Amino acid sequence: MIAVHAHPDDESSKGAATMAKYVAEGVDVLVVSCTGGEAGSILNPAMDRPGVRENMPQIRREEMARAAKILGVNHHWLGFVDSGLPEGDPPPPVPEGTFAAVPVEEPTRDLVKIIREFRPHVVLTYDENGGYPHPDHIRCHQVSVAAFDAAGEADRFPEAGAPWQPLKLYYMHGFSRARMQLFHEALLAAGQESPYAEWLQRWDPDRPDVMERVTTRIECGDYFEVRDEALKAHATQIDPTSRWFAVPLDVQRKLWPTEEYELVRSLVDSTLPEDDLFAGIRQ
Repeated sequence: MIAVHAHPDDESSKGAATMAKYVAEGVDVLVVSCTGGEAGSILNPAMDRPGVRENMPQIRREEMARAAKILGVNHHWLGFVDSGLPEGDPPPPVPEGTFAAVPVEEPTRDLVKIIREFRPHVVLTYDENGGYPHPDHIRCHQVSVAAFDAAGEADRFPEAGAPWQPLKLYYMHGFSRARMQLFHEALLAAGQESPYAEWLQRWDPDRPDVMERVTTRIECGDYFEVRDEALKAHATQIDPTSRWFAVPLDVQRKLWPTEEYELVRSLVDSTLPEDDLFAGIRQ
């Protein structure tokens, strides 16, 4: 299985418990980070100290190595430069030479080469919205889908190795309002402050919940600790006192012990809804 992500830390906030579960079951899992996260801000106040911002590229590589070890996954850098998150209305163009600015064909070729070498049966990536509208996330979606389709075609990127066709492609989505609402109510019922109140108040009522697109729910509550430790390995990006960790793990396991995916390409027969990313592949 390959999980394609835009930046280091994305692999730990999206589908990490799923990957840890499959690793424990003996599945070879490869995380591909499209960029080095060089443009990331310091989001953990404890890491906002001399020497960190100046060495952000190296520090983020070290954080990624720790997270990969915690999750038990293999890791590969696709090698492109973080585009950053342009601010403004309308937002300015992304910087020339960054991941979201290079022609799609270039990273697609590089990802095809990785797919043909690793030979995955399952590919995970973001939906067409990128999970949230960061230009690197949207480009990650575009590249992943293009590479999934091209990897099995002998006349596409022949220099990238012998063809290999993955069998299933899944999307990871952004935040679910239903999940957030459930945790919000559980915290209030326990007499605790909820960090989700403002988010829920600002939520567009006409915005559909991502759960409407979910086809596959993976039971992975036993690996939530692993997920959280991998997140904390990205110390510049994750504040251990933040809302990421507001809901106790036992509450999460009771109320929402799954991670969710949308099956968008399948070359095998499987019955929906699924509870296994390898449904129809392993007998």
